Amino acid sequence: MNAAAELKTTPAGASDMAHIVLTFDNNKHASAIYGQFDQNLALIEQKLGVDLRSKGNQLSVRGSTVAAEQARRALDYLYERAQKGSEIAPSDVEGAIRMAVAADDQLTLPTLERKGRLAAAQISTRKRTIYARTPNQDAYMRALERSELVFGIGPAGTGKTYLAVAHAAMLLERGMVERIILSRPAVEAGERLGFLPGDMKEKVDPYLRPLYDALYDMMPSDKVERALAAGVIEIAPLAFMRGRTLAHAAVILDESQNTTSMQMKMFLTRLGEGARMIVTGDPTQVDLPPNTKSGLVEALKILDGVPGIVTVRFNDADVVRHPLVAEIVRAYDRAGADKGAV
Repeated sequence: MNAAAELKTTPAGASDMAHIVLTFDNNKHASAIYGQFDQNLALIEQKLGVDLRSKGNQLSVRGSTVAAEQARRALDYLYERAQKGSEIAPSDVEGAIRMAVAADDQLTLPTLERKGRLAAAQISTRKRTIYARTPNQDAYMRALERSELVFGIGPAGTGKTYLAVAHAAMLLERGMVERIILSRPAVEAGERLGFLPGDMKEKVDPYLRPLYDALYDMMPSDKVERALAAGVIEIAPLAFMRGRTLAHAAVILDESQNTTSMQMKMFLTRLGEGARMIVTGDPTQVDLPPNTKSGLVEALKILDGVPGIVTVRFNDADVVRHPLVAEIVRAYDRAGADKGAV
């Protein structure tokens, strides 16, 4: 029994099978989690191997004991999201499934009982609320809340930069920091772009576009423009950080795998009073010249075990873009492993 749904469990004959009946108290919210033409239910069936049958606000779940319980947790979580007014997209359903499956690996103390309900971390700004979609995203978001220096490491599409910008926007809205500083090393991804026209801002904007995109997703565009004009939000190449002390600010260094050792040390030592620093990057996508050591790779080794610094490592299972992105990451990882074995 919980606030979102009334449920009862009945035996299904076989000892390893279960039949769970969920009765939702709001048809509109139930319809939201079912999805158009029950597409969300079909996704849960496909991913967990359960059989779902809906009849109005009542939903029957049949499957193995483990899978049926995972489906119940996912549906219960999605129903709570719907109650809060959130739209339920297929990507949200996939996230709920991932979290429900991961909950089986997490035991609650001191009874060591399985977790009955999901409680994903969230980041709330005035424009939107973002929920963790994978266990590593959950760990990352919780690390951002409690630590002054966080490394988010992993492949493209895992949300490490997006969540960092969202957290910074939340801190600014709540008055916990006075400004946001976003930076990237201006390194071309395997291309030579040549001379770029315009003033300094126009020259570096192409490198910083992903940070702008995340900002506009978190905050109303007019407020972003005003904050940029007033210097409350500053977007600058890494070279501009030298000699500064970044206090009372949320500071993000993106694509940090393309920093040199000297640049990384310079950036990390800018941390000032009341500041939060987030460093994101993917050590497998270094665009530095040959034989140049990545400052990120070196920093992760040097700072390993330093109190107050948290490193969250993402993997292909955390990719929340198109499903093909996860397959692409896995394929490249396999190719790299095979090459190393030769």
